Amino acid sequence: MYIDEINLPRRRFVKGIAMGGALLGLGGFPEQLLAAVASPSAQPTLRGKHFKLAIGPQPVNFTGKDRIATAVNGSVPGPILRWKEGDRITLDVTNNLAESSSIHWHGIILPTEMDGVPDISFNGIAPGSTFRYQFQVKQSGTFWYHSHSGFQEQTGHYGSIIIDPATPDPISYDREYVVMLSDWSDEEPSDIYAKLKKVSGYYNFSERTTDDLIQDIRKKGVAQTWTDRSMWNKMRMSDRDLSDVTGYTYTFLMNGKTPAGGWTGLFKRGEKVRLRIINGSAMSFFDVCIPGLKMTVVAADGQNIEPVSVDEFRIGVAETYDVIVEPKDDRAYSIFAQAMDRTGYARGTLTPDPALTADVPEMDPYPLLTHQDMGMDMSSMSGMDMGSMEDDTKETDTMAHSMHNMPGMGGSRQQMAMDMSGTPGHGSKAEIVHAKTEFGPHVDARAASPQFRLDDPGVGLRNNGRRVLTYADLRNLYPTPDPRDPEREIQLHLTGNMARYMWSINGIKYADAEPLHFKYGERLRITFVNDTMMNHPMHLHGMWSDLETGDGKRIPRKHTVIVQPGAKISYLVTADARGEWAYHCHLLYHMLAMFRKVVVS
Repeated sequence: MYIDEINLPRRRFVKGIAMGGALLGLGGFPEQLLAAVASPSAQPTLRGKHFKLAIGPQPVNFTGKDRIATAVNGSVPGPILRWKEGDRITLDVTNNLAESSSIHWHGIILPTEMDGVPDISFNGIAPGSTFRYQFQVKQSGTFWYHSHSGFQEQTGHYGSIIIDPATPDPISYDREYVVMLSDWSDEEPSDIYAKLKKVSGYYNFSERTTDDLIQDIRKKGVAQTWTDRSMWNKMRMSDRDLSDVTGYTYTFLMNGKTPAGGWTGLFKRGEKVRLRIINGSAMSFFDVCIPGLKMTVVAADGQNIEPVSVDEFRIGVAETYDVIVEPKDDRAYSIFAQAMDRTGYARGTLTPDPALTADVPEMDPYPLLTHQDMGMDMSSMSGMDMGSMEDDTKETDTMAHSMHNMPGMGGSRQQMAMDMSGTPGHGSKAEIVHAKTEFGPHVDARAASPQFRLDDPGVGLRNNGRRVLTYADLRNLYPTPDPRDPEREIQLHLTGNMARYMWSINGIKYADAEPLHFKYGERLRITFVNDTMMNHPMHLHGMWSDLETGDGKRIPRKHTVIVQPGAKISYLVTADARGEWAYHCHLLYHMLAMFRKVVVS
């Protein structure tokens, strides 16, 4: 319709007109400075209890090419919605598209019929019609919204939500900004998906070459290189399969601004600045740092945590983190969000003066997956079960070693989690069981020895010389709301065949799957085992995911949990929301199959 073929080579630094850009809390600066920073099309902040939103086509130009985005109230990202905890909110959403649409209020606890998932919670919003969402706001913090219809999220249909607490905020700050990270492609999303189905590595231009082989031989010798390469080749895997869709087609945005120009936020020296960072991308993980500034992480997925001081953190698709920074100098700082696969970045600038600029950091080297990311027990190198193994093969979970002995990990809270056998918060110790449905050509690997790796910052961040946030650092600022032990456990395996671009849960795609049934009021444990070599952000609608990090008294609450390659992770769920709910990987092109319906009754 409006898609051209991508030109090669594609420039990393694109020039274009960014539609959007969030600007909050700029009181106290002269109007001319505001004009210098703000985009003419910067999305507004809408406040109150009654909102009118319109979904429709919007011309944009991010790369020098005119395209049509899916916008909310004419901007990409859509307007910032500011609510108050305890208020009853009404949102009248009109669909001006030629196709059905929807809005899902990501991470918001509400009745199932207001959740905004077509064919599960409601029928969708038909073209030309208006749907009224109405619900009580039961929480506070940083959240976001997006379409749950087709690939509209990829084309710009997303925005942020800030909910002010009903009681005094325990976090003190002088100024705040929303920092919305996203990925834009000039390609039609259906074309991207079709290319992935034909050639799963279509967008990956970092695979090993003959030059890499020669360098490995010089560095390791022929014998060791042969051993290393043979292991990967036999498993039909690549140590460079980090992202399905890369900077080859994506332009990474910060508040709707391209890397060429970047987004700008102002501060006064000595102020505490709160950055509400949201990953609203379709497929991209980002590693975020501000060189020269420590970040104090104060909230994860909208929920307050005990403050943690870090240099860097990884934010998966659909996650949010709130950080406090305190610039001490009258200089500009770069907010740098490099894609996990290092094929591009989004950037912004914090500055006391729009005339000051900050150097853009160099991207880190391209990360390489390790045997650990293949689900190997590093103490025994027990390997990985291939798809060609016999159906009666039985693997067991081996947790015979401490995580602090593994490369790039520390003992701290993760070791505590391992030692707290029988205590709430310790995580699952159930045997890893691969169902018969996980065997066949649709599943190319099964992790033999997946480990809890909460203290692992992830591929590309291990031993990088910076203090990197991990899930093991997260402790709820408040006591665990539901301290009960789980009554039962559900083990879910994230499965797939990368070469064929087939994704599933327990080897079964959504179209063929039965719903998961939760009993109303029960406390249960969900244990994910990632049998693939990709990170998967798993999102349960309607209920909190209480992440088991070791301290059962201060369990952090999340709405999206990253399951690392070849790893396992567990969290507790209180089934306190009757109805039907979506449960899925939040990578847009995985979601079609790596999806389940949950029924609470």
